[in-house]
Amino acid sequence: MILPGGVLPAHVLAAALKAPADPVLAAAYWTGIGALFLTLLLAAQIVRLRMALRRRERREARALARWRPVLNAAIVGEMPGKLPRLARAERPHFIKLWVHLQASLRGEASVALNAVARRLGVEHDARAMLARGPRTERLLATLLLGHLGDRASWDTLRTLAESPDVTLSLSALWALVRIDPHAAAAYLTPLFVARDDWAMSHVAGILKEASAPVAGVLADLLPTLPPGRLPRALRIAEALRIDLPPALLADALASPDVDLVTAALRIVATPGLRDTVRGLLAHPDWQVRVLAAKALGRIGDASDVERLVALLADREWWVRYRAAQAIADLPWLARAELDALQAGLTDRFAADILAQVIAETRAGERIG
Repeated sequence: MILPGGVLPAHVLAAALKAPADPVLAAAYWTGIGALFLTLLLAAQIVRLRMALRRRERREARALARWRPVLNAAIVGEMPGKLPRLARAERPHFIKLWVHLQASLRGEASVALNAVARRLGVEHDARAMLARGPRTERLLATLLLGHLGDRASWDTLRTLAESPDVTLSLSALWALVRIDPHAAAAYLTPLFVARDDWAMSHVAGILKEASAPVAGVLADLLPTLPPGRLPRALRIAEALRIDLPPALLADALASPDVDLVTAALRIVATPGLRDTVRGLLAHPDWQVRVLAAKALGRIGDASDVERLVALLADREWWVRYRAAQAIADLPWLARAELDALQAGLTDRFAADILAQVIAETRAGERIG
């Protein structure tokens, strides 16, 4: 029976909602009720989160609309005499915008942005974010404080630099270098050597602003490092184009550790190591022979042409290829002499690889 208006009587509704007597059906019934309740709860949570997200987006849009013109005016040299008040709710959005603009600027524009930040006192907020904010805010704070050169945050940044969070630790290291390159070099260089989880490209990007002090620290550090850390230290020197003392490189080239020898060969740049490199052309490891050929192409003399020609018959293709490149790059071999050298080769593999490299070199010259 249905009452007027399509409403079920109370006793009928109660009977419909009553759990079945059968245990299996009762379990299914209550499982369905629970699933329905959780679905409604999840839907309400999604609606709540969407509303909160839209509120944040509206607040961010208002903050950007208010502060972007101020910062743009400062960038072009029209610093406002009186800055608007920066509300607490606007500060995270302001810092995000400020960091974004600062990342693409240099010189006077960067200095002007720093002046705006200091007049507003956002370094105090950044220090608080750095100490106890969530991860995203701490990342923003490291960037802001690094651009400002905020010495007061040095100790907190050093603590973050040793964090297992790779992104956060590298951001803290970058900020330390911006604040004081010389002090940072003494502290950071051993860290970079010790931690393999920091990508070499990031390491080089951070340390390039302190390459001069890092060179001195690295030269002092190398003799004290355990053998397992030496290859990474030499790769840092390679990435930063640091010239290390020849005696240190000579010791590395004489090592039985292939990784250490190859790392040293990559940065050999002095003729004083020519004889040591020549001795490695016959090394049993083909990777060493490859890099020895490249190094000899950089530091060799006219007598090394024959040594490199001998490598053109090596059993490994990469050795032949790098030897051919080294020959083609020798500054004292004119084009006619190089062609004559290739024509006079009796080994088919040697002649083919040198012909290939000559063709590649000349094609690159035409394109360039």
